[in-house]
Amino acid sequence: MQLQRFDTPQAFYHHAQSYLLQHEAEHNLLLGILHTLQHHPDRDAQSPYLVSVEAAEKIVAVALQTPPHKLVLSKATELAAIELIAQDAHRHFHALPGVSGLIPEVQAFIEVWRILTGQSAQLAMQMRIHQLTEVQPLPAVNGRLRLATAADRPLLLEWFSAFITEAIASFGANAEKLVDGALQKQSLYLWEDSVPVSFAGGNLASSSAVRIGPVYTPPEFRRQGYATACVAALTQQLLDRGYERCFLFTDLANPTSNHIYQTIGYRPVCDWHDYSFGKGTEE
Repeated sequence: MQLQRFDTPQAFYHHAQSYLLQHEAEHNLLLGILHTLQHHPDRDAQSPYLVSVEAAEKIVAVALQTPPHKLVLSKATELAAIELIAQDAHRHFHALPGVSGLIPEVQAFIEVWRILTGQSAQLAMQMRIHQLTEVQPLPAVNGRLRLATAADRPLLLEWFSAFITEAIASFGANAEKLVDGALQKQSLYLWEDSVPVSFAGGNLASSSAVRIGPVYTPPEFRRQGYATACVAALTQQLLDRGYERCFLFTDLANPTSNHIYQTIGYRPVCDWHDYSFGKGTEE
């Protein structure tokens, strides 16, 4: 097996796109990150870590990391490739905030990483990737979908801060960066019922697919169907634009949201684990 690093997202995508698109649902996050790196390079000042592993002249795994975020692993057709990635990442970083990926790949990485660094690994979130190709009929909900604009920025900063605290604190996300990036890409939508009551993002994964997320409704507007209506309307709008599939991550600790998305038409594809690294003995 041979590992190769890449200096630019463009070169990495050109090399790895066929492999990533073979398992588009499993790789929708990596594809989305690569799209942002190529088309909005100003969002990440530091150079990303981009590697592939090949065996018999075929890619068997890839990985990427955009500082200061966690390493993201692809599906590996040969798990031995994950050991090479862990060894190279150790030479490059010495320490990482964490790792995300499909369960076998993440577990294989953690085993090697713990030996190399002594860093412990704590499971931060168990997620499930869903895919949709057709929106199911749903009861009508008051309100309408609209694109978020710069005028919404103060409210979005407040909501994104609450969303990070409630749902993804372990990811080390920055509300201002997320909001400004979404407004720049025009990828964030609000459900408005006289006033904004919920939001959902739609981020390109490939030329034929979009990843939905994040999705958030403030506590005072919950249990009124707003998030369901927002995600369903955005998903339908994206399909109407010609995208063939929409992907969505759900938190398995939240059975309510998992049920809601399945009523819209999202179907489970695979599970995805996110781990944070720390010091001391793994528990």
